[in-house]
Amino acid sequence: MRILPFLQLGFAAQVPLYSSSISSASAPQIPQMATDFTLSEGANALSPQDMLTLPRPGAPLPNDIGDLAIVPISTYSFQDRKSHKSLSIVALGDGDIYDIPLPDGGDAFWLDSRTIAHVVTKDDTQSLYTIPITTSPLTSDTSSLVGSFPITTASAFRYSPSAQRLVFSAYVHPDGLVETVKEQDTAYENRGNTALVYDQTFERQWDTWVGPKSKALIGVSLAKTGTKWVLGEAYVNALKGTGLSSPVEPFGEADDYDISQTHIIFTAKDPQLPKAMHTRQNIYLVAHDGTNLRQLTSGIQGATHSPVFSPSGDKVAWLELPLDGHESDRARVVIYDLNKDVQFTITEDWDRSPDSIIFSPSSALIYATTGDHARVKVFALAIPPTPPSNTTYTTQPTALTSSGSISGFTPIPGGRATFALSSLTSPNEVYELSGLDVTEQDLLAGRKADVEATILKRLTSFATAGLQGKDLSPGKDFWFKGTAKGQDTHGYVITPPGFQRGVNGKWPAVMLIHGGPESAWFDQWSTRWNPNVFASQGYVVIAINPTGSTSFGQNFTDGINKEWGGRPIQDLLMGWKYILQEYPEIDQSRTVAAGASYGGYAINWIQGNPELGFGFKALVCHDGVFDTTYNGYATDELFFFNHEWGGRPWEPAAFEASRKYSPAYTVAKWSTPQLTIHSSKDYRLPEGDGIAAFHALQQLGVPSRLLIFPDENHWVLNAGNSLKWHHEVFRWFNQFVRHKSA
Repeated sequence: MRILPFLQLGFAAQVPLYSSSISSASAPQIPQMATDFTLSEGANALSPQDMLTLPRPGAPLPNDIGDLAIVPISTYSFQDRKSHKSLSIVALGDGDIYDIPLPDGGDAFWLDSRTIAHVVTKDDTQSLYTIPITTSPLTSDTSSLVGSFPITTASAFRYSPSAQRLVFSAYVHPDGLVETVKEQDTAYENRGNTALVYDQTFERQWDTWVGPKSKALIGVSLAKTGTKWVLGEAYVNALKGTGLSSPVEPFGEADDYDISQTHIIFTAKDPQLPKAMHTRQNIYLVAHDGTNLRQLTSGIQGATHSPVFSPSGDKVAWLELPLDGHESDRARVVIYDLNKDVQFTITEDWDRSPDSIIFSPSSALIYATTGDHARVKVFALAIPPTPPSNTTYTTQPTALTSSGSISGFTPIPGGRATFALSSLTSPNEVYELSGLDVTEQDLLAGRKADVEATILKRLTSFATAGLQGKDLSPGKDFWFKGTAKGQDTHGYVITPPGFQRGVNGKWPAVMLIHGGPESAWFDQWSTRWNPNVFASQGYVVIAINPTGSTSFGQNFTDGINKEWGGRPIQDLLMGWKYILQEYPEIDQSRTVAAGASYGGYAINWIQGNPELGFGFKALVCHDGVFDTTYNGYATDELFFFNHEWGGRPWEPAAFEASRKYSPAYTVAKWSTPQLTIHSSKDYRLPEGDGIAAFHALQQLGVPSRLLIFPDENHWVLNAGNSLKWHHEVFRWFNQFVRHKSA
């Protein structure tokens, strides 16, 4: 038995380590833990606390005439340990801003061009208020109560002024009745036990045990009579009796449905299929009163997303993934002509996968927010004339932006659009793009669009004060020969404050490995894995997009299938060696690596394959897979394993492929000091994986530490927990690669 120090902020505990395989004399010795370790802070450094207290703006929501936009903002304070909510009303065009504090939080949306609806949940009651807005100068008047909802879970609001109808999502019991939800909630809570009983899968998802309720789309009248807004009393569940649930959990919200004057279009899981084993979602059209439900999709596709009505009302569009079971298949843009009952695809040959779509005001274009070469750009696609029968078209997508990552792209009158844009050096700020009418004319005439005619203008500076003086790296792209045939592999280098080329052997380096695995490191701000926070602690940050990453074509994304420990790991190794050769400023004796989810898996795999030669001195595994095969049984979304490994975990081919690349069977070779982090409410990768990895390291006598968050899911979202996360990660690294003086 040997004793290892197990230090927390403020106290130390002694944890015995039992090992029958390695004697204490031969076990690796952990360097003395620095009890006075503090995170690097300073005028030019972005500390974790700096990052966590910056304003977090959402995407702008413009009004119907396009002169004002609502921007929801959350700002965390470590003084009172609370997130403070507010709205910024941004004058589009000139950027004049007026702020409205919202002590009770809640959703906000436009009722008309000068009235904001604000939904407040307080004291077990959810109420609707109105906030009048005036201009010249931009100000708001006192809010007025309109009415209260019979439930407290209303969210994802959409309002149709022409229909005078408010639609929202809310949880209802199996009978579908809105009016009895509170009564049934009380009966369920007082049932006398806490048992949960299941007869089918999806017993839990993401971070929640599934209960008796599901999401539905609820409609109610909301009209202005004179100067007063009146909320109706008759609530209609448009999905009642259908067996359908929308938005789709766990992440679906307002972008899972849209409304017109008469109808709702939405996506929902196929009710005939076991939800945990299939990704198939269908697109449905239903009248506001819940009648005339129509399924618009064929029923043989995979997932669907982002259903939208055209402003002209004669078409709808959505994103459709062809393969059921593959959540990262290439999304096609599908158009459905409601008058002619014809469906056609316009991006069959475009090797990119849009995240969201919206029609132009003329209904002649689709704007698609799409990952492309590690940026999230907006593309314009012309809609061809409706064909006489179902077919496919390939339109020439035109990129309207080139850098950063865009969200909430919304066209507004006057050939303009507004959206949020973030980057590696800035959280969301509001931008306006003008000149889109000229671009549309070119595309509709079959000409190549003159993108130079568009003008990009930044309207807000929410984070400017908090980032003042910070020496942030915009990230430098690099490309190298990886395992993909005929295609280079991409990565970013993010350098620390004070970094200079030509001063060799000075800087420690960290490789960050992204999760997904079908995801990517984008030119995008993050409050969970922020490369500039790592750089500000003195590390050269290497963020590689290996095989399996998105935004580089579907073949590149699909290349990870059955290859978790193969091609992607080889790409990481090739990119790492390339950087060490190109950047002699890196001290190769002081390198570390960290990753989450698939990135955590990669850490465990690298741990058990030292012959690869990465040479890392310490590792951090966050919510990583320990036993790849067992994950096929334990994860919440079973379809993921079944696609990634080509079958269910007991089937011979899937068993062989997953076991081949399972870190659990390489444990005998584990020797690198490792911090393992896991969360108890992570049902995607249950905490047993993290505990198993820690137990393996402890029994081997490898310097190791376990950090558990009992109240977090796959992500660490609480600001206090996030600060603790960063403190433990950097303190762990610091033990093994202490910074040398400059």
